[in-house]
Amino acid sequence: MKTYTDIEQSKKLAEILPLESADMYYLKREINNTFIETPIVKPIGCMPNILPCWSLAALFKVIPEGIIKKYYCPNLQKENGKYSVAYGDDELLCIADNPVDACYEMILKLYELNLL
Repeated sequence: MKTYTDIEQSKKLAEILPLESADMYYLKREINNTFIETPIVKPIGCMPNILPCWSLAALFKVIPEGIIKKYYCPNLQKENGKYSVAYGDDELLCIADNPVDACYEMILKLYELNLL
């Protein structure tokens, strides 16, 4: 099961989230200027060429509670082999094959609605 954002998701989130909300990092290879596929948990000192990466726990932490009065806490659940993140009675809902993608999609949706 996917437990952290992939490189493309990390690049997008780095544009819209506070970088300090990331709890993992991809390192850039010096040979061909691409990122190493497996992120590290904590950068060693001040390392250049890193890309923030978010674990499932870090993603869920940036999804706000109480964004609109009628929306209460977001919930993450699995049903029929799919994962969903929803507010209220599915008024804001994102469904994906894994929990990381569901949280990622919810963050993008909240950003687009200026709720993040």
